[in-house]
Amino acid sequence: MIELNNNFMDILMHPIGVIHSPFVEKTQTPFQASRSNARGSVEILPEYGEGLQDLEGFSHIFLLYAFHESSGYTLTVKPFLDDALHGLFATRYPYRPNQIGLSVVHLISRTGNFLEIEGVDMLDGTPLLDIKPYVPEFDIRTSTRNGWYDSRDKKE
Repeated sequence: MIELNNNFMDILMHPIGVIHSPFVEKTQTPFQASRSNARGSVEILPEYGEGLQDLEGFSHIFLLYAFHESSGYTLTVKPFLDDALHGLFATRYPYRPNQIGLSVVHLISRTGNFLEIEGVDMLDGTPLLDIKPYVPEFDIRTSTRNGWYDSRDKKE
């Protein structure tokens, strides 16, 4: 049994950069990076620039970011591709207890502290928390179950 109390842990994160995108309104954003051809860029703060060394060798990267325009949440939601209610943690719905977003994007190029990317699905000015390389050997799972997503009424 996990016991949490006020002394458990406070988590403080600071952005390492900002994501620039063509989307300025939430209603404009694609609902998943894999469904987007939109281009954007990532600007890394100078003090983190050295950490980009060798990143340009990867075709895709994970971006972890803050949903800075998101507030509040409910534990059951209707996701974008279904009409039924599901538990929040069984969806990719953006309104969450911790407003953390995750997208896999195509890394087009790196110039200094700037990354050109494709597959943007976040708002312009989104605070970037971390970058990780996408490595198929570690990240692809071939035997998966997709829960409610596989049995939904398809509405795309």
